[in-house]
Amino acid sequence: MWSRRSVFILAAIGSAVGLGNIWRFPYVAFDNGGGAFIIPYLVALLTAGIPLLFLDYAMGHRFRGSSPLSYRRLAKRFESLGWWQVGICFVIAVYYAVIVGWALRYVFFSATEAWGDDAGTFFESDFLNQDPDKTFGVDWVWSVGWPLIIVWVVVIAILALGVQRGIGKTSTVFVPLLIVLFLAVVIRSLFLDGAAEGLNEFFTPDWSALGESGVWIAAYGQIFFSLSVAFGIMITYSSYLKRKTDLTGSGLVVGFSNSAFEILAGIGVFATLGFMTVQANAGNIPGVDETLSMSEAIGEGGVGLAFIAFPTVISEMPGGPVFGVLFFAALFFAGLTSLISITQVMIAAVQEKVGLDTVRASLYVGGAAAIVSLVLFPTTTGLNLLDVVDHFVNNFGIVGAALVATVAITWVARRLPELRDHLNAVSSFKLGWVWMACIGVITPVVLAVMFVREAIDVSKNGYEGLPTGLVAGAGWIVQIALVVIAVLVSLAPWTDRVQREEFIPHPGTRSLQRKGR
Repeated sequence: MWSRRSVFILAAIGSAVGLGNIWRFPYVAFDNGGGAFIIPYLVALLTAGIPLLFLDYAMGHRFRGSSPLSYRRLAKRFESLGWWQVGICFVIAVYYAVIVGWALRYVFFSATEAWGDDAGTFFESDFLNQDPDKTFGVDWVWSVGWPLIIVWVVVIAILALGVQRGIGKTSTVFVPLLIVLFLAVVIRSLFLDGAAEGLNEFFTPDWSALGESGVWIAAYGQIFFSLSVAFGIMITYSSYLKRKTDLTGSGLVVGFSNSAFEILAGIGVFATLGFMTVQANAGNIPGVDETLSMSEAIGEGGVGLAFIAFPTVISEMPGGPVFGVLFFAALFFAGLTSLISITQVMIAAVQEKVGLDTVRASLYVGGAAAIVSLVLFPTTTGLNLLDVVDHFVNNFGIVGAALVATVAITWVARRLPELRDHLNAVSSFKLGWVWMACIGVITPVVLAVMFVREAIDVSKNGYEGLPTGLVAGAGWIVQIALVVIAVLVSLAPWTDRVQREEFIPHPGTRSLQRKGR
């Protein structure tokens, strides 16, 4: 168990604050109305993000188990929902670790500006050694492979120490360190020539965007993807809390801390890109168009923003190597704390299902994920594979699992009032019909719209012009397989201890007696 609530909050913030906060939010906000995007973003946070966070906390704390065990204790037929979330975490972990490894490598690249005058060519050709003519390749790239090995060794070692000695203690160090590093990056960026122009681009509102449905969908999507909700992490973490813990108060701290970090990231990114556009327009950046606009500088966010645009800026700014080390160190710790939480979801589920101790569960589960990660992604086609898997698991895996879970809890099992009562029994901030409406009506509708829109778009247009075989195999087939495997695993028996134990309800909630399988 967590030694105290503050440790849980730091671990939850470490999970929520990840790579997407730094490289996804600034692009999404800029592309969807700039300053005006804050309105749909806050609406999405209050009507979906924080309510879902409360739901996950209630599930984990009420039923005292990993995601599969919590769903089984809710209703036996829902156990497969928990395993679906575990499968999603497995898929995310095997590619997310690769990006964390890239960030680690770029900490050292920054010290010497190893990318030279062409950060794009260096990243894709020299560092990743990508082969654009292949759909799938198995040629291993050592420059990517060995940082990935280091990342997995660190993650498995931390998780093997357990919840408090491993995750808890590292969170109390890594999360404050991440905040300090990123604050240093943001403060430095604000003093760059052109920072004001960049911030003006970021915050200037396009009020007409608020009339577009796509902008609102983008806001909800950003919230779903950044808060670590609906794929087992917060269920697992909240199961380690003490019996009487202020759940809703903790959720508000985590939710608003995550959003504050995203806005801070937007400030840092756009101040830096403002400098980049000023330097490009002055002809100071070799190979970059002298009419570079902000939309061209930020591109589509993500990998290109972090590993191509930022290194380009680092090469041109005073004190660039120091700025680069700070930026990529922050990126590394943001990714590492999220990866730890994602992997813990899998370890906790297997540990309870099979009856393994913490060390063996960490070695077996973490080792299996590491092997898959090392086989598939440090290859000459790893970047395209990562791109497809990431898109599908986020837009179909997480969204689909969240949609099914909210409908199942609210309308099939009809257990939402019980979870509300549990939250109110132990928390300071009380919930009522508004929270239930957000979970039972608003969130499922938004998730369904997101899922259908994305499915239609990918079915008609493919994805990013990538080969159909790659999209079908690494995209559709993987997501379908996760559902099938989840159902099959749910049919296997639990340990005798889990089957025999009686569930003791918390004071102030309805009695729930759980019989063995």
